[in-house]
Amino acid sequence: MKYLKFVLLFLATPIFSQIRGTVTDQKGVSIPAVNIFIEGSYKNTSTNENGKYELNISSKGKYTLVFQSIGYKTKKVPLQIESFPYQYNCQLDEEVYSLSEVVINNKENPANAIIKNAIAHRKDNTEKTNKFNCDFYSKGIIRMKDVPKKIMGQDVGDLDGALDSTRTGVIYLSETVSKLKFQKPDKMNERIVASKVSGKNNGFSFNTAQSVDFDFYENNLPFQANVISPISSNAFSYYKFKLESSFLTPDNQQINKIKVIPRRDTEPVVEGYIYIVENSWAIYAVDVTLKGYRMQTPAIDKLVLKQNFSYNQSDRVWTKNTQTIDFIAGMFGFNATGTFTYVYSNFEFEPTFDKKTFKNEIVSFENEANKKDNNFWNTIRPVPLTEEETKDYIKKDSIQTLRKSQKYLDSIDRKENKLSLLDLITGYTHKNSFKKWTFRYEGLLLGTHYNTVQGWNINSGINFFKYDDEKFTYTKIGTKINYGFSENKIRLEGNFSKKFNNTNRATFNLNGGSQITQFNEKKPISDIVNDVSTLFFKNNFAKFYEKNFIKTSYSQEIVNGFSAAVSLEYAERKPLYNTSEQVYFQQDKPFTSNNPLLPFDDTIPAIQKNNIIKANIGTKITFGQQYITRPDGKYNIGNDKFPTLHFNYEKGFAASKTENNYDFLSFRAEQDVTLGNKGVFAYNAIAGKFFNTENISFVDYKHFNGNQTHIGQSDRYLNQFNLLPYYTNSTNDAFFEFHSEYDDKGFIINKIPVVRSLKANLILGIHYLAVPNRLPYREFSVGLDNLGFGKFKFFRFDYVRSYQNGFNYDGVVFGLKILNALD
Repeated sequence: MKYLKFVLLFLATPIFSQIRGTVTDQKGVSIPAVNIFIEGSYKNTSTNENGKYELNISSKGKYTLVFQSIGYKTKKVPLQIESFPYQYNCQLDEEVYSLSEVVINNKENPANAIIKNAIAHRKDNTEKTNKFNCDFYSKGIIRMKDVPKKIMGQDVGDLDGALDSTRTGVIYLSETVSKLKFQKPDKMNERIVASKVSGKNNGFSFNTAQSVDFDFYENNLPFQANVISPISSNAFSYYKFKLESSFLTPDNQQINKIKVIPRRDTEPVVEGYIYIVENSWAIYAVDVTLKGYRMQTPAIDKLVLKQNFSYNQSDRVWTKNTQTIDFIAGMFGFNATGTFTYVYSNFEFEPTFDKKTFKNEIVSFENEANKKDNNFWNTIRPVPLTEEETKDYIKKDSIQTLRKSQKYLDSIDRKENKLSLLDLITGYTHKNSFKKWTFRYEGLLLGTHYNTVQGWNINSGINFFKYDDEKFTYTKIGTKINYGFSENKIRLEGNFSKKFNNTNRATFNLNGGSQITQFNEKKPISDIVNDVSTLFFKNNFAKFYEKNFIKTSYSQEIVNGFSAAVSLEYAERKPLYNTSEQVYFQQDKPFTSNNPLLPFDDTIPAIQKNNIIKANIGTKITFGQQYITRPDGKYNIGNDKFPTLHFNYEKGFAASKTENNYDFLSFRAEQDVTLGNKGVFAYNAIAGKFFNTENISFVDYKHFNGNQTHIGQSDRYLNQFNLLPYYTNSTNDAFFEFHSEYDDKGFIINKIPVVRSLKANLILGIHYLAVPNRLPYREFSVGLDNLGFGKFKFFRFDYVRSYQNGFNYDGVVFGLKILNALD
């Protein structure tokens, strides 16, 4: 009875116009990823992991079926199809490689000549396929083995029924069928016809052609770091080549098997084989391996990328029609393997595209794309499911109803909602999975900190969160509590937030209460860094005031690429004083006051008590923003060809003193520019100006994100200075601020002996600040990022020199990105 449903499904599956069978070698071992196509057409398929194939055709008659696979002789088989389904099992012979007698001397490597010809003919070979329509199919499966039961004290569970008793199983299985329109260099329009995710009848796959467009005719392959193609214009700077053998196709075209050998292990390169067609110098096939550290994706151990091309005699063109990606990955005790299969078929070259074909929307879904039944999938799926995949669909579809039932969800919640004494310290979550809400008590452990204004203080809160995991909307209501032991004072806040949809991301917020906050609202010193700096080094850099307020805000995307946010706030601001002097070291060193303008005067506050209303409107413009439209939302994709612009206007009015009113305008431009395989240059330029300012409160000044702790927490330092004191350059006038970083992504560092063994990135930085009545402040830095141990690359190190009226001072900044998870 265990597989009764599987048997019934098999028997109920209708018969279509199909050629089907199994492809094996001469020993009867099945061959996966065999490229199978009808000669003279672009109708093709691929074998699955068990060597089985299905090829849908429209009518009976005579066909010549071509079986092509790396390492095996291409086989052409004439067939007379008189009835369906037509069964044909194929055996392939191993390719017999030969190497013609050539004179090899120290001056000329025959492989180099072939690669040079392939590089020289890239334009000719890509021009033939630079504009087309085609059908696209993708299937992805990810398996996990020996999954730990807990990680960091948290139960992992069985991952929605994916894991068996050995903690092993398929955690992801998905398929996508789409219609693809493409025009080089980068215009794409993909319409998803059908999408299927195992165990989620409302799920939509993220498998798209756009995300796996790996073109070896281009200089770079788009991974986390741009990987150099073996036939890029600068390939010989990164690879050595060896002609291992050659063979003839049934059409007597000579195929050269070239071994690709990296010159340096740490660079973004591949290794393996590329097969080049003699005379046309087109790509016949690719079989290469990428290592995770080379493409700066440490969680991946190894990724194998294979591509097969077929030749159409009438069009005299080689087209990529199958691609597979196999990977091995692991981190934090989780070990995964995966296989993704892609089939491109039914090409139509040089179609006529109108002006509306290619828009900013690059991927869209047809209505009810996720509702297609088995009959539909059996007629359109080019690669048959394996038994494992079929069972996974059946298993997860059958338990899906159970696992969504109130009885099951309530039983799981009862187990996970149990309260322990330790939860009073670490926090506690009570959830109702059926009604989709959670109640969260934040605990005290991570919210306990120290500062000289409050002494030891605790921060906690209670939140209610109601969500829709299909529409990605939510409603959140919460409170925060803060108590300072030294000042003996409680502060309470309340907040309400609602996200209305996941298309324009319309979001409303309302919050208010009493809080202690830094004069710089961007909080340049995190709580945990301030704890260490104050208690161990007696550097109380963080300066605070009290704000009693109520604030409302609303934000949304107006049209694609243009977003706006508005807010209105009433606030009462009060000065605060130091009340605690606890320290573990540096006993003889005095604390500075809580007045950043007079650090050695404890009697004069930085501000006087005042009230004000602030109205703010901000806009964001992203030029050329592309996006994916899914039934569960709109997903934007940045465009590094243009800068992203931000405009902001803030008005302070109805202040307790008229002289505290003001107007403030600011502008920001930011951009990441990818420099091919040479890294990324990023900048962030900000300018602003105050108007109608007689004597505004120091709270409302423009404050700049300095750093005197020598600790960095950001991934990049594009909105902060490395050595600038926090408040010495604060202004109520005009300013210009500029930050830039060049990340070589290993381009330079990987060529330096010894240092390249770190597998790090070289970071060069420039920071500039100009305010009236002060000489410009400048910083120059050089550093290494992506430092760490094994797969854990959480550290960064920078040496910085600052200048203001000549050399100012220098220092080092230790980047501890792991602190972001603790703060």
